[in-house]
Amino acid sequence: MDVLGRVAAAEGRRALRDLLQRLPKVDLHRHLEGSLRLQTLVEIAKEHGIDLPARSSEELRPYVQFSGEEPDFHRFLAKFRLLREFYRSKEAVERIAYEAVADAAADNVRYLELRFNPVALARNQGFSLIDVTEWVTEAVARAQRDYDIWVRLILQVNRDEDFRTAEEIIEVGLAFRDRGVVGVDLAGDEVNYPARNLAPLYRRARAEGLGVTIHAGEAGPPRNIRDAVRDFHAMRIGHGIRVVEDSSVVRLVRESGVTLEVCPTSNLQTGVVRSLSQHPLFDLLALGIRVTINTDDPSVSDTTLTDEYMVSVRVMGLGLVQIRQAIHCAIEAAFLPDDEKARLRERFREWDRIG
Repeated sequence: MDVLGRVAAAEGRRALRDLLQRLPKVDLHRHLEGSLRLQTLVEIAKEHGIDLPARSSEELRPYVQFSGEEPDFHRFLAKFRLLREFYRSKEAVERIAYEAVADAAADNVRYLELRFNPVALARNQGFSLIDVTEWVTEAVARAQRDYDIWVRLILQVNRDEDFRTAEEIIEVGLAFRDRGVVGVDLAGDEVNYPARNLAPLYRRARAEGLGVTIHAGEAGPPRNIRDAVRDFHAMRIGHGIRVVEDSSVVRLVRESGVTLEVCPTSNLQTGVVRSLSQHPLFDLLALGIRVTINTDDPSVSDTTLTDEYMVSVRVMGLGLVQIRQAIHCAIEAAFLPDDEKARLRERFREWDRIG
């Protein structure tokens, strides 16, 4: 490509990025624990005397962010070991939650379902699950008032938790239904922890009005998706891209109206796909599966939702019509009551006209 061709291509990329950034967005799959600002980590470490392997945010980056390493599921999860050291006080938890919402709003995310594991926020300092959940809800409520964004919360259980701890997290979720908690999630190592014994807790949560989303079919096989739908009564599946490997699970997902929360950059970094050009997102849409596009862990993956849309268009072949389709699919899949969902649809019609 000659110089003029490169300039034209660069101009085209900038124009596309500007367009995608202006789109009002929905992110249904974003982890609070993967949304921490690097500079905030450095400042909290100084305030609380946390012994870090690096002193500046740039030096800290390779320890908490996936940058240039060989893709691997367990290597990706390992980034969170250090990140769990920073929830040292009520103020730190509130700051991290507030900034996660502010960063989403800066990317023109207008509706966000932010998920977190209260055990991860509480365990190192001996806080109660109720306390850390209250701190997050208070910070999120303030951020919503300060930014043009709707936020709801999902409580996450790790697959390696014991039954009693998982039950306590579900109980906290039910107790905070009037404080912005709309769903529960199961996440973590699906290869080594199938966690089928936890299924009754999720069936109860759904029966009592919480949405249920389950990480499945990411590093694990398609049968994990089947188990999530049949045993856990999942309404959405976190990732779920390995569904394409089993036609019977494709039919189950499609016929059940289950929505997939796809996170392209994360799928590459965890080694679930070899390259973004081989990502099955386009195929999932062609199969008639309900698909949304999300960030997963924006600070760990060094991504934004605009970035995820960019790779979906430029690398995976989606058009702007399909991007908008994914956004509106996310609105329909949101864990909101019918009246709030109707208001959200109307707000998106207004935002679309402005954009």
